This record gives sequence, C-alpha cells and structure tokens, in this order.
Amino acid sequence: MAYWKDTWRFHGSNEYEYKFAGNYGAKGECRRKKEKPTSDQIEWQNRYNKTNRIRREIKANFREDDHWERLSYERGTRKPMHEVKADFRKFADKLRKKYRELGAELKWMRIIEIGKRGGIHVHALINRIPGADTDVLISKCWEHGYVSHTNIYNSGGYQGLAEYMAKLPDEETRKKKGLPEKLSKDEYNYSTSRNLIRPEPERKTYYRWTMRKILRDGPKPTPGYYIDKNTIKQGFNRYTGYSYLRYTEIKLDRRI
Repeated sequence: MAYWKDTWRFHGSNEYEYKFAGNYGAKGECRRKKEKPTSDQIEWQNRYNKTNRIRREIKANFREDDHWERLSYERGTRKPMHEVKADFRKFADKLRKKYRELGAELKWMRIIEIGKRGGIHVHALINRIPGADTDVLISKCWEHGYVSHTNIYNSGGYQGLAEYMAKLPDEETRKKKGLPEKLSKDEYNYSTSRNLIRPEPERKTYYRWTMRKILRDGPKPTPGYYIDKNTIKQGFNRYTGYSYLRYTEIKLDRRI
C-alpha cells in the first residue's frame, strides 16, 4: 500500500503533510470506512481548506514586514460593493504604476468589509519595496479617506491573517440574516492580484516501513530548521478514510 508525503517550501519554513491508512500501515490493513459528513462539517472543512490555501499563498508571496493596510473611507460614506471594488481597482492600478517606476512588481490580497451601519473599509496585504517609502506611496494612491499601516507580523502573522480572510463572508451570519448561502459575483469580497504564486506541493509516494518509522521516532527537522511543536497535528479524517500527520519546520536563521 502506498502513502503520500506532500511538502510545501517557503522562505523561512516548510510544511509537511502525510496521508496514510488508519492503523499506520499494519500488515493486512485497509483504509477505514468513510463517513458521510453533515452540512456543518462540510462548511468547517471548506473553511479549513480555504485557510490553508490562503496561508500558503501569503507565505509564498509576502514577507513578515510587508504591509497590512486598512483603507478607510471618509466618515458617512455609503457605497455598494461594486463601487468599492471599482475604487480599489483604480487604487491598485495607480499603485502598480508607481511600483513599476521603481522597478518593482505589485502584489496584493484584499477583503472588503461593509458594516451593519454601512461603514466601509478595505483590508489589503501589499508587498513592501525594500528601501522605498512604500507606506507613503500607498497613502497617496488611496484618495477616499485615511490609511492605517501595520505589517504581517504585528497583525497576527500568516495564520492569523489567513483565518481572518477565510472567515469572510461569514456563512453562519448569512444564514441568520436569511441571505442566500451562495454569494453573487458582486457580493464576493475577497480577491488577489493575478500575479501571485499559487503554491503546489511536492508529492512523494512511499511504503509502509517509512510511515511506521516516522510515527515511532517522530518527525525529524531538515538541517538548519527546527519543528514548531504547536503545528504538529495527527489524527484520522473520517470523511476521506485516511489518517494524517502534519507539521511545520522553521528555518533557524530567518535572514538567509
């Protein structure tokens, strides 16, 4: 029986995910019987998958000192979603031109929030140009209000920002308000620039003895890395029939 090891490689860290049969490759073992998930479980799994995808896209395209911006409108401004999207497109076009003049490429990820009382703001993750006053460029290109600057590290890190982006729109809230579960194209408020790297894992197939050794001795870090113990997750997915082991290793010298 074959098993899979998926590896995602990033600047400063690597993520690993093993998928294997439920009893760690015991002789004569077969995959466990799958269960039919409930709608709530499907929603949780979809959000979990979305969070992982967004986190990996952030890690593949941005560094911890890149900008996490809050682009706000003047107090009292009320606009529908499609107009806010148009405002952001114009902002991104202007900023992209400024980046090209400095020999850089603009990358962004953004979400739009319109509050219960109609208040609007856009959160945008934007890559920094080393040696340039990127925050000044951003402020000049946003003409609709004020801009609050912080960075990825101080805004919750890769995982925190991924969870924040993945939870919007909140499907549970939509149900409570009696809104359709599926968003229209105009309502959907998460988007990215087209030039982002979309990381795909390196997949390795191997056999029973390798998996047994890893589970017996524990995962070993690559030389120059350490394993973040908080990221080690091991369990059984009732809906795929496979067990799993996941963890992340961090580079000891993040400057390299």
